[in-house]
Amino acid sequence: MRLSLLMLAALAPALPAVAAETPELQRAVGAPQAVGAVHTLRQIPEACARLEGAFTGQAAEPYRFSAVRTSEQCQPRARFVDYTKAQPSADKGWKLNDVIRVPSAACPAQQAVVRVWRLPVSNTQALDGQGQSRIYLEDAKKQAAAGRIPQVTMFAAQLQVEGKACH
Repeated sequence: MRLSLLMLAALAPALPAVAAETPELQRAVGAPQAVGAVHTLRQIPEACARLEGAFTGQAAEPYRFSAVRTSEQCQPRARFVDYTKAQPSADKGWKLNDVIRVPSAACPAQQAVVRVWRLPVSNTQALDGQGQSRIYLEDAKKQAAAGRIPQVTMFAAQLQVEGKACH
């Protein structure tokens, strides 16, 4: 009993690191993808974005991915930002939202891993007498002119290629 308590005490400092790496969404490894086949990794409807990727077959850049706007008519309620500029981390309030793993069909030892981070923002707006949240154009213009634009949830994604390249 005493030994197990000592082991638990020794492991306790490592537990927050493991919890921080557990994504909010759990998903299985994706289907293997052929070289050159563009595929959807994930859709982020609130940001009007879709993450697309493709294996290139090149040693220097084996996998490429990008965020693509889903529709010109879509009105985003969140933003997708550049990972290198945002530098998301749990210390800054970001949450690891999703880990997407896609193996290569041409090289099963290699897989693309995309980590999606989310910076949540709680915008509690006042409700009117009908229980609706309303935004009036003139009020919104005044807020924007004063530099008081409400924050929105942000997403960022990081790509890593894991495993050995096939020749």
